[in-house]
Amino acid sequence: MPTAGERQPLLPKGARGTMPCTFTQGVAFVPTLLVAWSSAAFIISYVIAVLCGHVEPLFPYISDTGAKPPESGIFGFMINVSAFLGAATMYIKYLIVKKQNEVTNFIAPYFNFITLIIGVLGCVGMGIVASFQELAVPAVHDGGALVAFLSGVVYIILQTIISYKSRPQWSAPCICHIRLALSIMSFIAAIPMIACASLISITKIDWNPGEKDYLYHFVSAVCEWIVAFGFVFYFLTYIKEFQRVTVRISTEMHESF
Repeated sequence: MPTAGERQPLLPKGARGTMPCTFTQGVAFVPTLLVAWSSAAFIISYVIAVLCGHVEPLFPYISDTGAKPPESGIFGFMINVSAFLGAATMYIKYLIVKKQNEVTNFIAPYFNFITLIIGVLGCVGMGIVASFQELAVPAVHDGGALVAFLSGVVYIILQTIISYKSRPQWSAPCICHIRLALSIMSFIAAIPMIACASLISITKIDWNPGEKDYLYHFVSAVCEWIVAFGFVFYFLTYIKEFQRVTVRISTEMHESF
């Protein structure tokens, strides 16, 4: 069973020494890989889709950049990997908070668990988005996207609450404020993203200014990119915290009869 353990004795933040800033220390490579891989997934599929003339360069939907081959295969594969890395990152964060909470008891254990479940639900939504193409099964694809974005926003809001509850022992004030700013930005952007998307009457990926519903599409797409990279930058704030942690998997053998 996976368990989280501190590389140093589990002490309040002020009692620890300064740790070198390296992505290879502890399990910091997990959120680092998540951020790098997710950013690459968005950017690579966007560049290919634009170069192939499948989307307009000015703020297409993220899903539009993975709707047609060859970029659709790259998009689907990379987003599925991002969903897995996201779930792994969230689970490690859950273990970290659980361990910290055993020392200082700053939050109800069920709050941490609910936060994990909501985050993993968002990762499932990402998997649905990656596996069901926008043009092939739009209803399923859009449902997965809605789950992914709504769960993601709720997850980072709940994690921000946990961060403020755990300060100053486990969370630096500046990290708390950064997480709060990213949570507010993502929450505000998610409202017009969903509202404008619901007003679009047709499903298409090749939009041009002046077309019907183009304004709704443009506003919704801009907000979608803001929310997506809000998530990416939020996980960047995990890296320093994950440097101080190791994860071990223990195995128990039971005698068979």
